[in-house]
Order: sequence, then structure tokens, then C-alpha cells
Amino acid sequence: MSPTGTVGFVALRALDPTTAVFVGVGVGILLGTCSGLVPGLHANAFALVLASVAADIPAPPVAVAAAVLAASTVHTFLDVVPALTLGVPDAALAPGALPAHKLVLGGRGREALRLSALGSGVALCLAVPVAVPVTEVLVHGYPIIRDYLWVVLVGVAVALIWTEPTIRAKLTAGVTVAAATGLGLAVLDRSFVGPLPVGGVLAPLLAGLFGVPVLLEARHGTGVPPQGDTTLATSPWAVARSVLAGTGGGAFVGYLPGVSAGVAGTLALAVLPGSDPDESARAYVTATSAATTATTVFALFALAGLGTPRTGALVALSAADLPTGLGIAVPTTIFAGVCGSMLVPILGDRALVFVGRLDQRRLVAGVCLFLVVLSWAFAGVGGIVVLGVAAGVGHLPVKFGCRRIHLMSVLMGPLALG
Repeated sequence: MSPTGTVGFVALRALDPTTAVFVGVGVGILLGTCSGLVPGLHANAFALVLASVAADIPAPPVAVAAAVLAASTVHTFLDVVPALTLGVPDAALAPGALPAHKLVLGGRGREALRLSALGSGVALCLAVPVAVPVTEVLVHGYPIIRDYLWVVLVGVAVALIWTEPTIRAKLTAGVTVAAATGLGLAVLDRSFVGPLPVGGVLAPLLAGLFGVPVLLEARHGTGVPPQGDTTLATSPWAVARSVLAGTGGGAFVGYLPGVSAGVAGTLALAVLPGSDPDESARAYVTATSAATTATTVFALFALAGLGTPRTGALVALSAADLPTGLGIAVPTTIFAGVCGSMLVPILGDRALVFVGRLDQRRLVAGVCLFLVVLSWAFAGVGGIVVLGVAAGVGHLPVKFGCRRIHLMSVLMGPLALG
């Protein structure tokens, strides 16, 4: 933990519980801002690290819980910044680039940041009131979903394959699903121990699948080109459609294990109109950001109503026996989310300029080396092996042409198979 975070927590000993919660939220926002800008550090892994030291923090448990929730929430907002600025390919490869990178290559990175912040902010306002009746319904219907979870997960995988535009892409997606499922079956149940107090294979697994292939693909690129203004070149109605679709997708995945907000964003994009590539990229960024935030909110209500933690932060809080009641979780998440929405364009604009000045090859090499160190820290030498194997599987969509979201079968596949 950073020195700033340690000093902040130590100072909580002398404060009353209410003030301690506010200070804890502030410390969490600071930590989440720092961690969200670190490439390859998943929010779930970071939450587990925080929870692992929770017992040693001299502060009221409710303040520690607020800090973990705030840090994890802000992390999910800020991680769009390294996603936009790192791994930007050469302009000649733009047709196969990630949607957000297409906007960056077109000089619209600042617009993408604001679409992300807008999608997340609006979804935050929508998800809280909607989560109440949705949870009420699922409290009664979830036993059926649980019994037939494998059917739901297989249906999600098939729906994702069906969204591919060509037969070749559909076939490649099927191969990717099979390979990712096999990788998940091979490593998820194995014990990996690294120097960090909370070990686990999830960090190297996801970094290898989603991070390394994107970086390697971009190693010959020219990096971030000069960016234009902040004007949103899309209509308010198009933004509203994307937010609604993303929030609906977040409501769907927030109660299901193994299904990410990226899955929700991809499924949401399939029901959104428009064939223009730039408009589709804008819709994807907005919908995925909305789905990420909505998933965070719905997961809080899933824990309260169903007793099942669906995010790394909530798993960490439950493991550390910290408070998870809605009375503290919802206000903390809303406040941290508002702060995250404001920080995204402020820090993102500066990151685009900073990364644009760096040598692309050295940047890619440095980030890849950092991911190797991160994998070792979480899972030891075995984590480095998993990183390499996962990078090979993660390269399938890049080489043969399908969406990378099928790689989430690394979690969905083993769950569906029991």
C-alpha cells in the first residue's frame, strides 16, 4: 500500500466513525486513481490486495470497507485511460483495432474519454433505482437460474458468437471459446503462490489474454497521434441508447458469475442500430462503460438480496469479514463514481499527450515487462508461465479475426461445465 494510504488509515484512529468513513472514502479514491492508471492491474486483484491487509489497518471496519469500495469503484472508471492510451496499433491496422483505439487513431481519444465518463455517470444514476425492483424479482427467480446456470452461460457464449459478422469470424470465435475454456479448466483450480499476501492466477491469466496480445500487435505502431477537441460527434439520442443498452446489460451480468461487463457491452452493441464504424466505436465505448458501472451497482444489490458477491471488491470484503450493507456500500459507490467520472477526462487528456511523446517500442516493452513482474508477484513463476500461455490463446482473435470478448470463456466455460 502507498505511504499516503497508510498515513491516511493511521489517522483514522483518532476520528469518530462517521468522519472516519469520509476519510476512508477519500483514501480509497486516491488509491483507486493510482491503481486504475496501472496497466494490467485488474480491479478484482487490487481489491483482494487491499482486503489482505485490512486486518492490520488501525481503523473502524466500516471505514476500511468504504475505502475498499471507493478504491475499486474509481479503479473501474480510471482503467479506461491505459486501455485507450496503450497498445494503439499502426493506422494501417485500424480496421482490426479495438473500438476505443479506432477513435484514438482518428484523433478522437478525448471524445472517447468523455463518452466513457458520460456513459458511466448516467448509468450510475439509472442503476440504483432500477436495482431495487430487479433484485426483488431475482430473489424469487434466482434458484431457477442457479439450477440452469450452465444453460444461461452457454446461451451467452452462443449469442456472442452469433454477433460476429462473417462465417469465418464465427468459426474463429468458436475455436477461441474452446481454447479459452480449456485454459480455464487447466489453471483456475490450481494453487499459485506469489510474494503478495493474496496470490492467485487471475491477474496473469487476464493480462495474458487481453493485455499482451494488444501490446504486441501495436509494437510497430506510431503510438498516440495528435488528438482533436472534446466535441461529442454523436447525437444525444445515440448516447442515450448506448447508455440504456449498457445499463440493461449490466443488470443482466451483475447477477451472474463469470460474465463480465465487456460481454454486456458486446451484446448491447448487437442491438444498437448503425453501420458506421466510428459510430459503432462510440456506441461500444459508451455502452461498455455504462455496463461496467451498472454491473458494480447491481452486484451490491445481488450481495444484499442473494448473498452472492459478484465483484472482487465484494468477495474481498466478505473474506475479510468487513461490512457490506447497502447503507454504506451504495452512498460510497455513488460518491466514488461521481469522482471517477470527473477524473477520467482530466487525467485521460494528460495521459494521451504524455504517451503520445513516448517511443512506442520502448513503451510496449516496458509495459510487457511490468506485466511479467505483476504476474510473478501474484502467482510466482507459475504465473509467468500462465501469462505466456494465455498470451498465445489471446492472440487467436488477433490473428484470425474475431472479437476478443470470446476470451471471457476462460471463466464462463469452466462454470458452465460445473
